[in-house]
Amino acid sequence: MSEPLPPRLSELLEQPRDRRAFLRSSALSFAVPAALAACTRTETHNETAEQTKQGQLPPSARTPNASSSADTGVHAGPHGSSAVPGQRIDVSKIPFRRYDPTLPPLSKERTLRIHWEARDVPIRISPEVVVAAWTFEGDVPGPIVHVRQGDTIEFTLTNRGSIPHSMDFHAAQIDPKVAFRSVIPGESVTYTFKPRYAGAFLYHCGTAPVLMHIGAGMYGAIIVSPPTPLPPAREFVLVQSEFYLEPGNQQPSAFSYDEMLTLVPNYVAFNGRPAQYLAEPIRVKKGDRVRFYVVNAGPTATCDFHVVGEQFDTVYLGAPPGNAIHGVQTFSVPAGGGMVFELMADVAGEFPFVNHGFGHGQKGAIGHLVVVE
Repeated sequence: MSEPLPPRLSELLEQPRDRRAFLRSSALSFAVPAALAACTRTETHNETAEQTKQGQLPPSARTPNASSSADTGVHAGPHGSSAVPGQRIDVSKIPFRRYDPTLPPLSKERTLRIHWEARDVPIRISPEVVVAAWTFEGDVPGPIVHVRQGDTIEFTLTNRGSIPHSMDFHAAQIDPKVAFRSVIPGESVTYTFKPRYAGAFLYHCGTAPVLMHIGAGMYGAIIVSPPTPLPPAREFVLVQSEFYLEPGNQQPSAFSYDEMLTLVPNYVAFNGRPAQYLAEPIRVKKGDRVRFYVVNAGPTATCDFHVVGEQFDTVYLGAPPGNAIHGVQTFSVPAGGGMVFELMADVAGEFPFVNHGFGHGQKGAIGHLVVVE
């Protein structure tokens, strides 16, 4: 039996537009099921690794990589919609699941073998909306990756989707023509990298048009911890993204490339579900240090991150623990960027965290941080 669904998201979106009324509206109650566990698999997959080392790339390597010119030049064809032609889906059987924002613990191993699949999967983002998503590991965002600076990441992507896909890790310094190349359905790409810097980084599909592939759900966060651990904290990951859907009431709703070009999203969300953390707040205890890793997948809009009733004791603009600024009210995370925000939860209460660009906050980029005694 599927979990009960929360009230309609439209109840949130129809609230008054002024700031005070908007913050009052954040007290809306939603019923949310248990957290969705990450689906990271770690089996080794070397289908193309030896060919890559020898410079003998498989046919998928001939799929052209994305470039700025290709991204802006492709406006139609198979990339114009995320819908799979001829596919029929009973959306009533697709449950709503909260995305767990908790940062996973570090592995004891210093070499991580990650094997993921790109898949076309319908995702329920609200009670009334199911989207035809392109995904990593069947969810939007994909799984949270947590590694140490200098760890070895052996990554394999197998494409189970209907069109070419790829993987671009912003934490990697590597030849993108080899590592981030597109692979056709049924084939795989394998590469290895070591994160050079600590911080909060984006990963995403880099296949042209990049706008469409990110906009349809192919993104996530890789968090790189410094060699000397930061002070103990309750740590959470928030990935902001925008949803641009085709007009109409079809279910599942397809993502639209043309709508992405308008820069007017239907929804904006933290971790793939608009307003989900109003329904099931992030809870900490008074006295906790709270650390948010905020990654902005975009594909276009900025995230002006703010916690109502609090200030950030520290914001790391680059690799922590350096590049820190203190006593910050709001700071902007650009599309494709990531930053680390810290506050001391020294006052009990319910604190909305928002994109302070309230046009986007009102469309779902909002949640509650609850501090209990």
